Amino acid sequence: MDKRIYPQPIETISSPEAVTRKSFSDAGKAVEALKAIYERNTAFLREAFAQVSTTGASDHRYRAFYPEISVSTSSFAQIDTRLAFGHVPTPGTYSATITRPDLFETYLTEQLDLIIRNHGVEVTVAESEMPIPLHFAFTKDTYVEASIPDRLKRPLRDLFDVPDLSAMDDDIVNGTHETAPGEPMPLAPFTAPRMDYSLHRLSHYTATAAEHFQNFVLFTNYQFYIDEFCAFARETMAAGGGGYECFVEPGNILTRAGETPPETALQRLPQMPAYHLKKGDHSGITMVNIGVGPSNAKTITDHIAVLRPHAWLMLGHCAGLRHTQALGDYVLAHAYVREDHVLDDDLPVWVPLPALAEVQVALQEAVAEITGLSGYELKRIMRTGTVATIDNRNWELRDQRGPVQRLSQSRAIALDMESATIAANGYRFRVPYGTLLCVSDKPLHGELKLPGMATDFYKRQVAQHLKIGIRAVEKLAAMPPERLHSRKLRSFSETAFQ
Repeated sequence: MDKRIYPQPIETISSPEAVTRKSFSDAGKAVEALKAIYERNTAFLREAFAQVSTTGASDHRYRAFYPEISVSTSSFAQIDTRLAFGHVPTPGTYSATITRPDLFETYLTEQLDLIIRNHGVEVTVAESEMPIPLHFAFTKDTYVEASIPDRLKRPLRDLFDVPDLSAMDDDIVNGTHETAPGEPMPLAPFTAPRMDYSLHRLSHYTATAAEHFQNFVLFTNYQFYIDEFCAFARETMAAGGGGYECFVEPGNILTRAGETPPETALQRLPQMPAYHLKKGDHSGITMVNIGVGPSNAKTITDHIAVLRPHAWLMLGHCAGLRHTQALGDYVLAHAYVREDHVLDDDLPVWVPLPALAEVQVALQEAVAEITGLSGYELKRIMRTGTVATIDNRNWELRDQRGPVQRLSQSRAIALDMESATIAANGYRFRVPYGTLLCVSDKPLHGELKLPGMATDFYKRQVAQHLKIGIRAVEKLAAMPPERLHSRKLRSFSETAFQ
């Protein structure tokens, strides 16, 4: 048997020169300092990897750290109590590790400016003690040859920090984080590694870069809605944009205002393709086809949440549960029955999901404007009530006494497989949420679409339903963020960042 030879321990750790802590009373200058640290430290890792992959050298370990923002206050400041964010709950020191300050520049500037004004304190920028994993230091266009690891004399993790899932949990946003004695309290809902992880997952699942995502997101469970959205977006671009600057499709294929769409298209769509009708201030619309099921709904919202959108809405089909409903009727959810189970460990089922007035009003007004109905007449085509979300697509094939009894006791008027999951993650991540569904069948009443009926139904209802969703988003985008972000979603002790 050959004698196994183990590499000697690496005693030398190479890092960029330490950065001096600096305080700022100007949010913009603080963000510029964050960008400088991040760009320098990620460049250091990329250059070290290029050197190691070329020479095979393995006598150094390379490490660089995320930038960090911190704030200290010794007073219970008299802040504007109408604000849902932008202030810390108690005196103390708070900090957050930061990634991609270029991507989050506007968000960071807004959050820091509120803290500076509300508490009358400076914010401090420094390097954190959180290493940047090598995988997260690469730019989006970086290509790494598959043969490079074979040329290394040591495992990659001996030479660089790699993603550590123990640093990527949701303890802060779930409200289960426990600050150790002497450590600062969280300033933001996510750590930098957790955000980096989601930014990379978004590209994988949607085939579009994170910077294309807009602050208002529509989710759907049917490709028909995506087809209609693409047609609307392309017509809008061809007509000059109408306030939108470009349309982005999977593969990061851009159509700018005034242009016709390119003939090229992604040959194979990703699991949950995303489409972005962009505005310069990110107040445009992103639409994602999440497919069917609560697992997909949780997965995509887990990742989009790190972008801190201003609202997300579910548009899709559902089963109508009342005999008074007709195919094509709308359901505006004001409560949810959660039988999806995918969030039970993060958000117990006994936690209620409140309806958010601003979102509900925007959706109802949008239905009235697009359909031309109002008041008592609007009730003919739309019901407001409880939506149940289930994880079994063929629930009606089982003994119905159990589920039907629960649905009746909950006063549910519709059932689907995604809406409660999306609302629950909106609640969990403090992202305003809403649901407007369209009744596509009534399984409890033996009313299913026949082939001809289905074709006509999709042509007629999907177009109208999407117009309603777009109108609702435009109404929400016209609101100032401090009005849209509800205090209902904030717990006893919240992070200052929205």
